[in-house]
Formats: sequence, C-alpha cells, structure tokens
Amino acid sequence: MNTKTILITGVTGFLGSNLAIELVSQGYKVVALKRKSSSLKRIETILPKIYLYDIENIDFLTFFQDIHKIDVVIHTATSYGRNNETPWEIFDANTSFPLKLLDGASVANVSKFINTDTILDKFLNLYSLSKNHLLDWGKFYSMRNRIEFINMRLEHFYGPGDDDSKFTSYVINNCISNTTSLKLTLGEQSRDFIYIDDVVSAYIAVLNREKLVDEYFSQYDVGSGKSVTIRKFVETVHKITESNINLEFGAVPYRVGEVMKSKANITALKELGWYCKFSLEEGLILTIKDQK
Repeated sequence: MNTKTILITGVTGFLGSNLAIELVSQGYKVVALKRKSSSLKRIETILPKIYLYDIENIDFLTFFQDIHKIDVVIHTATSYGRNNETPWEIFDANTSFPLKLLDGASVANVSKFINTDTILDKFLNLYSLSKNHLLDWGKFYSMRNRIEFINMRLEHFYGPGDDDSKFTSYVINNCISNTTSLKLTLGEQSRDFIYIDDVVSAYIAVLNREKLVDEYFSQYDVGSGKSVTIRKFVETVHKITESNINLEFGAVPYRVGEVMKSKANITALKELGWYCKFSLEEGLILTIKDQK
C-alpha cells in the first residue's frame, strides 16, 4: 500500500486521467485539479476514490495548507493552442497557472514537482514557448527553494481515448472513416511515437526514484527511443485499418520551423529500470481497435 499523496493537474485530460487511474490502482491517495467545465468521462470509474477540486475556487497561497498533505505534484494540464486560444490564455494555462502551483508547493515543502514538458523547439509555436518559460521558472525554484523539479520532455504519445485534435488521432479517425482523401506533408519528418501505457510507466518510475544527493533539477526524455517518418506512421495506420482513403503526401507545406528529426534519448529512464513495452504497431493496433 502506497502512503504518498499525489496532486495531479489536468486529471480530465488524456495523460492526466491515465496517470490517475494507474496511481489509484497502485494504492496512492490522489488529489486532482480540474476546470469547472471539464468533462469527467475519462475518470468516472475512479471518482469515488479521488479528491477533486475546481481550480477556479483555489487560492494557491493557502491551498496546500487547507487540504491534505501533498507529497508530490504531477503537472499534466496544458493548452496546445488548437482551439483558437489567445496568447494570454495559452500563457495562463502553461506558465502562470503551474507557476502559482509550483510556488504554493514550494512554500508548503512539497518534496517533488514533476512537470510535463515538450520535446518541441522553444520558438516553434506559443505552446512550446510557454512550456519553456515554465521550465526556466522550475530551474529557478529548484535552485533557490530546494524543491525537486523533474522535467518530463514528451515525444508524440498516443493511445485509446486521445484528443481528436492531435495528429495521431486525426490520421487514425480519417483512415477508419474512409473519407475521400487525407492531405499531408511529404512526411519526411521523423518522429518518436510512444504508447500511453509506456508514458504512464515512465512517470511511475520517476515518481518512485530516490532523490539524488543535492540534485534538485533533473530531466527525462519520454519516448520509445526509436523514430519513424511521418509517412511511415501514416502508411502503418492505413494498413492496419485496411483503409481505402487516398493519402495525398505533399499536399500540405511544412510548418515554418518544422522539426525534421526527433527522437528521445531514453538512457536516463533506462537507468531507472524502465523500458518501452509496446512497439508502434502494437500500440496502434490497440488504439485502432478501441476507436472502432
């Protein structure tokens, strides 16, 4: 039986909900934050077992003193900017809100803050820029306030129940529905795709890691450690779904600043005993089966 109390942000999201379900199954006490408007569908099976709070009602200066003693914060809440959010809304979600949380956790002597970051270049878009702003604050707090700040740099994770706005879901849903055609870039970019269960197990490995002496900041790449081209990913989905959709590679130009090669360095995770259990094809088969 685990005795630690874990605070999770973004619990109604894809990553946060999967983490919460696994932590509950392992016996952790879970305190979770959400927006008032958030759907509880992803966590309905564990609602009786977690403590749920709306962030709109929270004063972060007193929150950690008013509730249960928190041992670890796992921050997964994010705004990708895919729903026409303003720069200020993205900044508030990805920088301002978690900074308030980090400051409150530091004052309350929370031992560990696990942050969900991106592998993307800082200046690719507002999402990656705001994430990098928080990373700098995390480094500052780890040095000055002696709170352990662990940064998880996520590659392209996917799985059953993922958001429809993500590229992986977009491809899968279009192939399943057999729409007329799917317009894509040339697909020469290489990406590291990782199944959601492997992402969750990486967080658990870091959560259980013993703190290194006098080390308050650390960083982990979270991916499979392998990369495939976007074209290969799409063609694999196309094959598994047995789709008849026409794949129009080259119909869409690359984004300005497009990252052409991305692959996680998982050496640090492996040193914790973690390993990736699911191949790309195995993960896609499970995801597509659920979507159908």
